[in-house]
This record gives sequence, C-alpha cells and structure tokens, in this order.
Amino acid sequence: MPTRATRFFTLPEYPLATIPQKKRELIARGVDVIDLGAGDADLAPPQAALDRMRDAVLEPPLSRYGFGLGFVPYREAVSAWMERRFGVRFDPLTEVVPLLGSKEGISHLAFAYLEPGCVSIIPEPGYNPYQGGTLLSSGEPYRYPLRPRTDFLLDVDEIPREVLDRTRILYLNYPNNPTAAIAPIEYLEHVVQVCRARDILLVYDNAYSEIAFDGYVPPSIFEIEGARDVAIEFHSLSKTYNMTGWRCGWAVAKPEIASTLLKVKSFVDTGQFMAIQAAGAAALESWAEFVPKNVAIFQARRDAAVSSFRAAGFECEVPRATMYLWIKLPDGIASATFTERLLEEQGVVVMSGSSFGAGGEGFFRISFIQSPARIAEAAQRAGALLASMIPVGVA
Repeated sequence: MPTRATRFFTLPEYPLATIPQKKRELIARGVDVIDLGAGDADLAPPQAALDRMRDAVLEPPLSRYGFGLGFVPYREAVSAWMERRFGVRFDPLTEVVPLLGSKEGISHLAFAYLEPGCVSIIPEPGYNPYQGGTLLSSGEPYRYPLRPRTDFLLDVDEIPREVLDRTRILYLNYPNNPTAAIAPIEYLEHVVQVCRARDILLVYDNAYSEIAFDGYVPPSIFEIEGARDVAIEFHSLSKTYNMTGWRCGWAVAKPEIASTLLKVKSFVDTGQFMAIQAAGAAALESWAEFVPKNVAIFQARRDAAVSSFRAAGFECEVPRATMYLWIKLPDGIASATFTERLLEEQGVVVMSGSSFGAGGEGFFRISFIQSPARIAEAAQRAGALLASMIPVGVA
C-alpha cells in the first residue's frame, strides 16, 4: 500500500458521505425514511434554466472546453445580478470567477494562500470545506466555536493576538449554515476593519443570500466600505434555484484576488460545462420572478418546522434566513448519539451538530427539503425518541 500524505489523515470523515448508503439499507428493509439532512430541496429549478439547458446541450460550441473564461454571457449575468441585487459592480472578465459550485472554489482558494505555519480562522460549527481546504493546503485551522452567547457570531476580538499574527484567511458565512444566524451590518463593518488592519483575506460565503424571511434582506460583504481591499464573496445556484446537482456557482473579488483563484483552478479543472453556465445565466435572469415564489415555499416549511419541533418538545429559534433549523438538545444527550438513533429507530435523517465540528455539540440541524406534512411527521418521530432518552422524572 503506497504511503499516504500526513495531511490526508488530518481530514475528518465528511458528514454526508455515508448517509446515502444508510438510507438505501433502511429503505430496502421497508423503512419509511424522511430525509431532512442535506440542504437539497425536493423542488424544481426555474423553467427558464431547464429550457436553456435543453437547447444548450444541442449547441456544439458549448460542449468544448470552457477553461477559466467559461461562457462569457454567464459572467455577464453574474455581474448584472450582483449590481441589481446589491448595488455593487464587478467587471465580468476580471472580477468574476465561474465555479463548479461554490464548494470547490472555497476549497481550492486555500491552496493559493495557506502554507505550513499559516492560520485560517474557521467558524465551528461550519461548512466542512473551510477546514478541508485548510488541511489539504497544510495550513493550521483555528476553530472558533459559534455559540448562543455571541448570537452565533464569530467574535474576532476574542481571537488571540498570536493567532491573528499568523492568520491568512478568515471564513465567514452569514446567513449561516448550520445555525441560521444572521450578521448585523455593524458586525460586518468591524470584521472588515480587522481584516484590513491585519491584511487577512476575508472569505465570505454568501450561499444563502436569497433565502430570507420576514422582510430581512441579507447583504453582500461588498456593501461594507473597504471590503474590496480584502474580501472575496462566494455564491451558488444550488439553494436559491434548487440546482444542487448542477454544480454551478461563482466568486467575485478585485482582479488580484480573482485571478489568484483562477490560476489555482487552471491546474485542477478545465471549466464548468458551458451548457450549465448558459442555464445558470437563465436562472439568474429569472431571479425576480422565481425566487420570491421559491422562498415562500421555504417559509411555509420553516413555519411548519418551528411549530412541529417545538410541539415535540424541542427548543429552537425562528430563523430569519437559510433553509435550516438549528435545534437544541437537552444537556447530556450527545448530538451524534441522538441523530444515529433517530435514523436507525425512527427512519429520520438529520445532521448532528458535532458533524459540523465540536463547536456544534448540543444541537442538530434539519433542512426544509420536504413538505410541511413530512417535516411534521419527522418532528413527531424525533419527539418520541427524545422522550425515550430523557430519564423518568427529568423535565
């Protein structure tokens, strides 16, 4: 057996990697499985994207290598959407990077900035590619626990100076996965100030910018003064447009940062299938018509999830954004134990808080990816398990 690199052994197991096989086994046994795990809704993409994809696959030029440039109208659609949505302008040719989903771009970016001895600050719980890119780049992760005491905000003022002195990258994700927390403008302004003062790259994961409720409108980091000096922002079509499997996203940044990511990508991929980029452009152009209707569906599911899980004996806040509910477990019940038993005994897939890092212990996450009725059924099953795990006489 060839010797594997030391950094390979620093990688934890990816939390979603084993779930599909476990689901297959349960379904084969006749179990009615309710999957509220991955953020992968059972909804259709925009009709405009489907129509454009159908036509684009018949266009021979779009089946050739896209390289880093990709399908230029996709870059132009991204630039136009960023300006329309956030009021910020990015040059489509020098400040937009087409991605095979935001996940790969976030992971690969670290290859350009981290090396042994360099730190990335990672929110925990958080999206696993933050630490994956760090570890594969031989960087050093500094994990900051997101807890209720800070409203699930990463407080940069609590990071030790010795760590900040070695930090190259700070990952932020608001609206947040998995906690569904949102970040006040004043908080973002302070983070940008710190990153500028210390020359830290601020990687802003904005995958949930369009799934928001009750009048809340998530900002771009580039609406914050000075952010262009130090930030790169990632977006995805996956959640907003129900296009998870299409693997289509983008990053925006000033040319020096955008070209850095593009150079790394030139050695690891040869561009997204341009027919998908063409469909992505059509999706973005359908934003005003499609997104409000889609968000209304998620809001109905959110409301059902909150009421159902509270009725089943759980504590949770009402999220103002994302497609997730972050649910507290009683003290003494390990999140991994609870979620494993919920799957095996009740046929319900959810994500343990600890699967997003040790900082997520004490919680579990559900996704609004099925109908309100199925979410309510899942909550009843989860409540039955919870009742069986709480000792008699303990409220």
